[in-house]
Amino acid sequence: MSWSPDSSTTGGTITGFTSPTFTLVDDIAPVVNAKQKTVTALGGTQGVATANTLSRPFTATFYRPSVLKPLPNANAITGLRGSVPNNQYKLVIRKGGYSESGVPATMVIRVTIDVPAGMETYNPDEVKSGVSFLVGLLNEESNDLADTLITGVL
Repeated sequence: MSWSPDSSTTGGTITGFTSPTFTLVDDIAPVVNAKQKTVTALGGTQGVATANTLSRPFTATFYRPSVLKPLPNANAITGLRGSVPNNQYKLVIRKGGYSESGVPATMVIRVTIDVPAGMETYNPDEVKSGVSFLVGLLNEESNDLADTLITGVL
């Protein structure tokens, strides 16, 4: 199944937020090898956070490689393969806010995943396990990550 977040996404636990939810709609991605969702409404209690606006965007864009690289053929004599290329996927989240009174600014969050060509075929459970760990870790650590971004303390 392709990347397709639900129209309503439950946010991770953050101190001071109560049951945060995000209403998503399909948007036009900046390139053909991407899909984009825009946050049109917020639910629960999220302080003064806002949904997408022109000057303060709130989007999630998922990119796949423009050309998927295959696993290279084995050398006919040695049976060895050359360097295994990576297929790079990216998730980019843009969240607008103010850097000071009346001055809009945009925070950009980038997650990059390099999948070695062939792993999706020969070892798909390892790919699934890595993704499961990423999502679980981000969900589990969402409050600590937010605190680190706010305080600078690791």
